[in-house]
Amino acid sequence: MNLRRSLLRGIAASLLLAAAPAALAQAYPSKMIRFVVPYPAGGPLDAIARMIAEKMREGMGQQVIVDNKPGAGGNLGADIVAKSAPDGYTIVMGAVATHAINPTLFAKMPYDPVRDFAPVSLVASVPNVLVMNPDIASRHGIASVTDLVKYARAHPGQLNFASGGNGSAGHLAGELLKSMAKVSMVHIPYAGAAPAQLGLLAGQTDLMFDNLASASQNIRAGKLKALAVTTARRAEAVPDLPTISEAGKAEGLGGFDINTWFGVLAPAGTPAPVVERLNAEIRKALQSADVRERMAKLGAEPSPTSPEQFAALIQAELKKYAAVVKASGAKVD
Repeated sequence: MNLRRSLLRGIAASLLLAAAPAALAQAYPSKMIRFVVPYPAGGPLDAIARMIAEKMREGMGQQVIVDNKPGAGGNLGADIVAKSAPDGYTIVMGAVATHAINPTLFAKMPYDPVRDFAPVSLVASVPNVLVMNPDIASRHGIASVTDLVKYARAHPGQLNFASGGNGSAGHLAGELLKSMAKVSMVHIPYAGAAPAQLGLLAGQTDLMFDNLASASQNIRAGKLKALAVTTARRAEAVPDLPTISEAGKAEGLGGFDINTWFGVLAPAGTPAPVVERLNAEIRKALQSADVRERMAKLGAEPSPTSPEQFAALIQAELKKYAAVVKASGAKVD
């Protein structure tokens, strides 16, 4: 009899555990969601996080509060979420820096980008663009990626490229081009992408791998000469501009692919039904016409994925950037 009771209790417990995820999904969310943005307010990542939060409020019937927690290249905010309760009430807008570049760039990391997070969905990809000071490009006879590579090979170390700092996406794009095309250029790091672009406009530097959203106005005004986008596919915002991969294929640049991406993650251990609910709401937000229109103005392309697809992207990007960061010699103590 006792054995029978034990078996029945075990079966009942198993049924309760099996039913728990469904019940949790039905009850979630029952309170405010904290959406951590690990960068200052005002940038494209922050702006898109606020768009998503607005749509999530409508779809989930709860407040979704964006909480900017900048610091340590995004590591501070990401770490807050990594160490939060895995209940779906604290999420983060992670990025290529926090989940692909920083783990190799920083000597010490407060979190593991894979073990400590449950990927929810990629949100957007913002293409970068290879731009030159037009006067310098004209002086050196550079009108294409091929021209740039040939000039750099003929004049090793004489061209320089600006970036927003050591280990930034712009810096690593330059290092990848140097490695793949086998050219020598000097890296000039600035304290941020905006000062770097000002230096390029003033002729203090020769070229830069800039965010398309930031560079587009000066490209249209003729103040910057765009040679190519850094992504594997052409950018929707500038479909006539080739990719570095296609424009520089003959010079060893086939397969070149660098882009600024960001997406939503929850703490590791967040129940699958909660992750699925968040994923569904993010997908719905990215399909809305007004969000897509507002993102297009920022040069961002909506890129929703399944949690599994986002996890696979993070793994692939970690591997790619580990090699690029090590080749660059960049390190943050």
